[in-house]
Amino acid sequence: MTASAATPSTATAVDAPAVPGAGTDPAAAPATLTLLVVEDDPAGSLAAPEPLDAAGAAGTRIRIRTARNLTEAERLLTDDVHCVLVDLALPVPRGAADDDPLAPLRHVLRLAPRHAVLALAPSADAGLAAEAVRVGAQDHLFREELDGRLLSRAVRYAVERKRNDAARAKLAESRLRAQENARLERGLLPTPLLEGSDLRFAASYRPGRSRALLGGDFYDVVRTPDGTVHAMIGDVCGHGPDEAALGVELRIAWRALTFAGLCGDELLSTLQRVLEHERESEEIFATLCTVDIAPDGRRAGLCLAGHPAPLIAQHGGTARLLPYEDGGPALGLLPHARWPRRQVELGGAWSLLLYTDGLIEGRTAGPGSPRLGQDGMVGMINRQLTGGLRGEALLEAAMAEARSLNGGELTDDVALLALERDGARG
Repeated sequence: MTASAATPSTATAVDAPAVPGAGTDPAAAPATLTLLVVEDDPAGSLAAPEPLDAAGAAGTRIRIRTARNLTEAERLLTDDVHCVLVDLALPVPRGAADDDPLAPLRHVLRLAPRHAVLALAPSADAGLAAEAVRVGAQDHLFREELDGRLLSRAVRYAVERKRNDAARAKLAESRLRAQENARLERGLLPTPLLEGSDLRFAASYRPGRSRALLGGDFYDVVRTPDGTVHAMIGDVCGHGPDEAALGVELRIAWRALTFAGLCGDELLSTLQRVLEHERESEEIFATLCTVDIAPDGRRAGLCLAGHPAPLIAQHGGTARLLPYEDGGPALGLLPHARWPRRQVELGGAWSLLLYTDGLIEGRTAGPGSPRLGQDGMVGMINRQLTGGLRGEALLEAAMAEARSLNGGELTDDVALLALERDGARG
């Protein structure tokens, strides 16, 4: 059988032996591979391989198309073509450098970026054939040594190699994107500014999105020049990337407004305007809890905007919820809302825990069981405190117990923030 170059639309189907080590996935190993041969020999000297008895039922059939030049090759290069065999002796395409012997190959590589490509050269041009592989061909063949078995194996290997190269490129691109996203998200998480304060800080953060570092929850802690320590924790409804971006904007705005001297109702009213301007729809809202701790560490101002009240555990006592009857609505719900600031007494030594509702919305005994709720959380934290846990160890233990009670990962974002004072400085 001869694949004549004089009839470019001619196609011949033959059997090819199975490739050792090739995958068994049908999508990765089609039953028929189409080879487009581009050569300028008008006699059609490239003989198509005869069927091979050794192929058996497991063999892959090679269907051959031929084109006399690059123009015909472009017309015949349809989606069902798996591999292109290009003769390096083809005339240099228009616009290419006359002294570039690989110009035909480069042209085919531009035409067929997703196809496997083989280079055909005379054995006397071994250096040129090797250079063709360096430029981008999957392999090279010598015209004088070509037979049916060699061509069949070369086509199959080239297709698999191209498929593997494409998979590796996608994997590398995916890893690079994941690394860039991770660096970005880590950079968006806050660095507490507590220099000069005797308070100890700890935080734990788990986004609800799989493989994400940042969710719709956000927190921050800063110390202003007058010695006041300001802490904040919030939650944008939802837990996707848009909510995460909005949470970052609100956190940064809160830090800037706090350093500008705003607090209480004035600060929350300004944050609501930021939210209203930045959110994608009017249904988006955010809850917020702010605490400003006096320089002596004994008193604090508390503002709640639709957010659950913090926990406080004073030295030697059990944890309890701070008063929350005077809280205002979540940001973004009412255009002219007000958020009263309530004074609370902390005492000399205490632990303060701020959290988002992703923690208390977990289940108590797996799917379908009641929610943990604030009362359940208070009991859980008291068990951890009784065990002598503080700081990061307390937060990690609370997070682990909440997941265990829930019967698996918590579905919503969860942020925990702890501030502690031992009272040694008064």
